[in-house]
Amino acid sequence: MKGKVIGIGLLLLLFCSCFPHLSPPSQKHSSEPNSPSLFTQSELEELFSKDSFPGGGPDPQSLSTGFAMTGGLEFPMMEEASDDFRLDPFVGDPRGRKKEFDIPIVINSKVESFIHYFQTTGRNRFSNWLARSEKYIPFMTNVLKENGLPEDLVYMALIESGFNPYAYSRSKASGPWQFIYLTGKKYGLKVNWWVDERRDPEKSTIAAAKYLKDLYDMFECWYLAAAGYNAGEKKIATAMKRYRTEDFWELTRYRYLKQETKDYVPQMIAAALIAKDPEKYGFTDIEYEEPLRYEKVNVPPATDLNLIAKACEISLEELKELNPELLRWCTPPDDPAYEIKIPLGKKELFLKNFPLLEPHEKTRFRTHVVKKGETLQGIARHYRVDPSPILELNRLGKGNRLVAGMNILIPLPKEPETSPSLARGTQKESVKEKKEIVYTVKKGDTLWSIANELGVNIGALSRENRPISEIKLIPGDRLKVRLDNGRAEILKEESGTREILYVVKRGDSLWNIARKYQLSISDIKKWNGLNGSDRIYPDKKLKLKVKEEHPI
Repeated sequence: MKGKVIGIGLLLLLFCSCFPHLSPPSQKHSSEPNSPSLFTQSELEELFSKDSFPGGGPDPQSLSTGFAMTGGLEFPMMEEASDDFRLDPFVGDPRGRKKEFDIPIVINSKVESFIHYFQTTGRNRFSNWLARSEKYIPFMTNVLKENGLPEDLVYMALIESGFNPYAYSRSKASGPWQFIYLTGKKYGLKVNWWVDERRDPEKSTIAAAKYLKDLYDMFECWYLAAAGYNAGEKKIATAMKRYRTEDFWELTRYRYLKQETKDYVPQMIAAALIAKDPEKYGFTDIEYEEPLRYEKVNVPPATDLNLIAKACEISLEELKELNPELLRWCTPPDDPAYEIKIPLGKKELFLKNFPLLEPHEKTRFRTHVVKKGETLQGIARHYRVDPSPILELNRLGKGNRLVAGMNILIPLPKEPETSPSLARGTQKESVKEKKEIVYTVKKGDTLWSIANELGVNIGALSRENRPISEIKLIPGDRLKVRLDNGRAEILKEESGTREILYVVKRGDSLWNIARKYQLSISDIKKWNGLNGSDRIYPDKKLKLKVKEEHPI
């Protein structure tokens, strides 16, 4: 008996000398004395009955502290004695970020398998992720820090999207933090026809910080919070209750969680290890992108992005890169002062140029949601506008079909107002009392809007004046509207015009050119033999008939 005791002692001494990094079994799960447990004392006694252990088994009271939820930055450990857990020394990356981690780092066989995958099969993809990471990490970590969260949670965005704002998953999650619509809406991200703020790196990071904070408050463990971010908090809470454990690694041993969720945490750890010290893992040739730097300015509703880019003297592509949340060619029409991002140092230039480029007369817009069976002609008649501006404004050709649920911008007629052309002296008279009215065409006017402003029935204009469809409206033209017993006649007084050749520039559209020279799109098409499906390209020359006094 004495010899056996000595033999066991020698074996224990040899074990400790070979594996000094492993703690004694009694210290494997440490917790605060009063840490909460998922299990009641009776459940523990039933689960760990003496019959289950040869020789009597452990004391249930001592076990109750072994299943406490891992809080703060504690390292969750697996129950399996075969788990090859270790802490890896960290050297730090060459770009100046702090060396230590502020999230728990556990290295086991699962983590190592992902490190190996990123070094081999997934090397090219991971290299692209690393190159892009420096563009977003600096300001994302600032957002996390401002919200009281560990900065190293930024590597969740690395495995979620590779820091790609345009990433879109099969489950319809979007953006660098891969929010689905409902979760994004819950945390303040707007998604509609005009914008998808899930793709905005700044706004989506703020939303992700709020969500992660709520998850940590729920689970008090960053591994469980990360798993909840992937699978949903209800899924993780159910798994914890079902298997009576608060250890993420223990949950991965069961079938309930999807493999994607089981892999999520080890994948995040592997990505963080490599990203913070890429040279150690063989990533020595990464050309990192420059950090994203920008400032913000406010612009009116439905402002053309081309106009903003020209005011900043940058390319349209550069502006779009800073604002990936914008889905259309303009800023949202329902936002009176949309805050758009422009390159750092361009604000003063923008404020100088934009008032010169912006149209002086503001056009009012309305967003129309297309209903089943609606046509462009029907919608144009409903709003009393010509179809051509609708086509141009929404970047549509005549061959494009309108789909139910589609949002289109409608340029509305001007607000009815009393103008000098409608009043004699100080007396305001009804249009119907006048025998003849002189109306000066304004930019954006159509026969529909003029009839609406003058209180004349457009149908009467069309029936009584057969040449009416041949009259093309040019801002500054003077129109004589003769009224006689409810019947109307419209005559056009020719004004001084001149013909110029306009060379199309990159980013131009018929809509922009028409606005710049105060012309109608239909006139430009007529003068140049264009139809609805024709597109204009850079260096193409267009004939324009502009007013004599209009600056070229």
